[in-house]
Amino acid sequence: MLNSPEEEILAKACEAIYRFALKGEENKATLLELGAVEPLTKLLTHEDKTVRRNATMIFGILASNNDVKKLLRELDVMNSIIAQLAPEEEVVIHEFASLCLANMSAEYTSKVQIFENGGLEPLIRLLASPDPDVKKNSIECIYNLVQDFQCRTTLQELNVVPPILDLLKSEYPIIQLLALKTLGVITNDKGARAMLRDNQGVDHLIKILETKELNDLHIEALSVIANCLEDMDTLILIQQTGGLKKLLSFAENSTIPDIQKNAAKAITKAAYDPEIRKLFHEQEVEKCLVALLGSENDGTKIAASQAISAMCENSGSKEFFNNQGIPQLILLLKGDNEEVREAASLALANLTTCNTANANAVAEADGVDPLINILSSTRDGAVANAATVLANLAMQEPLRVNIQNHDVVRALIGPLRSANTVVQSKAALTVAATACDVEARTELRNSGGLEPLVELLRSKNEEVRRHASWAVMVCANDELMAVELCKLGALDILEEVNLSDLCLQEPSDQRAVLLVNSKSSDVSPPPSTEDKSSDVGYGRSISSSSSLRRASKEKSNYHFSTGFGSPTEEKSEPPSGRNTAVSKGTTKEKGSRKVRGKKEEEKVKEEEEASTLPKLMGEGSPEKEWYPPFDPDFCVYVYEVTKSIFPITNIKEQIEVLAKYVAEKMGGKISKEKLHDFSWELHISELKFQLKSNVVPIGQIKKGIFYHRALLFKALADKIGIGCSLVRGEYCRAWNEVKLMNETPKGLIGVLPPPEVYIVDLMFHPGGLMKLRSREADLYRYL
Repeated sequence: MLNSPEEEILAKACEAIYRFALKGEENKATLLELGAVEPLTKLLTHEDKTVRRNATMIFGILASNNDVKKLLRELDVMNSIIAQLAPEEEVVIHEFASLCLANMSAEYTSKVQIFENGGLEPLIRLLASPDPDVKKNSIECIYNLVQDFQCRTTLQELNVVPPILDLLKSEYPIIQLLALKTLGVITNDKGARAMLRDNQGVDHLIKILETKELNDLHIEALSVIANCLEDMDTLILIQQTGGLKKLLSFAENSTIPDIQKNAAKAITKAAYDPEIRKLFHEQEVEKCLVALLGSENDGTKIAASQAISAMCENSGSKEFFNNQGIPQLILLLKGDNEEVREAASLALANLTTCNTANANAVAEADGVDPLINILSSTRDGAVANAATVLANLAMQEPLRVNIQNHDVVRALIGPLRSANTVVQSKAALTVAATACDVEARTELRNSGGLEPLVELLRSKNEEVRRHASWAVMVCANDELMAVELCKLGALDILEEVNLSDLCLQEPSDQRAVLLVNSKSSDVSPPPSTEDKSSDVGYGRSISSSSSLRRASKEKSNYHFSTGFGSPTEEKSEPPSGRNTAVSKGTTKEKGSRKVRGKKEEEKVKEEEEASTLPKLMGEGSPEKEWYPPFDPDFCVYVYEVTKSIFPITNIKEQIEVLAKYVAEKMGGKISKEKLHDFSWELHISELKFQLKSNVVPIGQIKKGIFYHRALLFKALADKIGIGCSLVRGEYCRAWNEVKLMNETPKGLIGVLPPPEVYIVDLMFHPGGLMKLRSREADLYRYL
């Protein structure tokens, strides 16, 4: 009958089919099997209004069936359905055409077809329809469409926000809910947030939150407000109209867990912006978050902890949580929910980073035990966070002793063996922070912690290698530990790390890698551990270790070219009163060599050369072993410094002469006023281009800025036994610090005053020493 030429028969057939389809999904499937869909599509464009209306009604019902949807897409009838939304059509046609589109728009391909056939504009127009069903279908279809970014962009151009805001006044909750859901999606875009603000949309949302009868809409309204909080202009408007205070009060006093959770999530999302964090702090958002920590709902506790983590970037917020917040977070660490413990430990990690007061507060609130317990958690994030907190606490000696008394070293063995690189990194960092005395290091060795620590040196993750190296350096302060680490292969692994493939990489816009290499160009000797590629972590100070340096020098005595010789071999007995750790090591080394004798020394050399010969000849390997680039200039520097500066007996004079020597080799004295004209960047770029590598040997740099000079000073100072540290800051800044003994005050014979720390000037007044009182103030004055 659908193929009948008579309009009355067509109309009645469609009406009967419509009633049949209303009965349920089984009937829709039957109609599909009987082949009703294709002839019905032709009736969508029939000249008779009744036939067209009835056919549209059928598709409104049939389109909820997935198989029908698929067939409709294949038949490409979207344009015919959208045509039924024309203003001149009856309301009932609008209702069922929009219902069909709402059903179809649930799938991506149909969304594309609706968009490409111009369906958005008529749907937006129908939001103002007098019929609530038309409004509901239209906003539902729009909600589905705005999940696609392109549709969202076009909607903004069509000024969709005002008609959607009007739907919030509807008496039908489903229409209000769909309107809020749609706003929740489109306000992810800044333009839509501006439109919402300009159309007083925030006021509508606040009013919904203030109306208890609309509590079924509160969660969605809060979701829209959360997006608005990310926009500074909108946030200021909310704050100026008192809306922010109302929002925080609403979140704090609400009895609906999802509302509290979403409010905390909204704060977290917005708090990543520093200006918004500042405004939140002024509005005392911290009080709300602390209150939410006491919620009975785990989701709310997690969201509140995450919000505290975000707010920690503000120093004022960090101070607030010192008394209120930290005790509550520690209580959460003792709970059973692993996700809650992870979120709470993250907040504590951020609170204690670079904040001694908060670290003390954690210890005073008995936080050490639960933190150590979390190290055995099944959640990697929780373990990493807890390790970070413990490392932060261990920066203070009294707290470090407290942590060690809670058997922290043994608890770290498991995290060191973790397969997660973040956990490995944080565990190694905590070992470095806690193994600062003989007892802790002995416990680490006895607990079997050295083996996994050495294994971490092989990690492909840069941060893991860095923290593991730091931990190994700390542990190697004990001779027994150093020997044990060498037995486990730590020295060999560090040599492998030193001989990385950085030299093989093409030059890039990244900062040059500086190579310190004092070995000769003769490829027969194996590499020594003394020659390191220096890249010190930000803000950290690395000082020479007598035991490590002693082992390194003992090995490297064989590897200097005959033209320059080993500084250690050329040294005479150090003068009395010299305050360097290397002096004792040198004396012991010489003594051991005298006992061992020359024959044994030559035997060791022959064995080493024999073991490396197959590698150098390429046996068993298609390629020869790689060696770092030769640096003849640096070898000359070592020779000259050893010959001219080492014999000087006064340590202060040694430092001054060495500083002037380094400055001369790196471009000479530079005044602060002309620092910007010192074209060192171009010089480094030229070197990278010439070498066809990002790795630049330190001796080839003739125009060096702060960090080039500081590294060269440190490398040469190590060669002649001047004790100094290399400290790296930000913005290409680095400096050397030395400790010098004061003169003994008159009348206090035999009493040694404490040494004072000085910064060595290598730039403006080379050789000058500036006493370090307040690091921040003095560095500002110097740099």
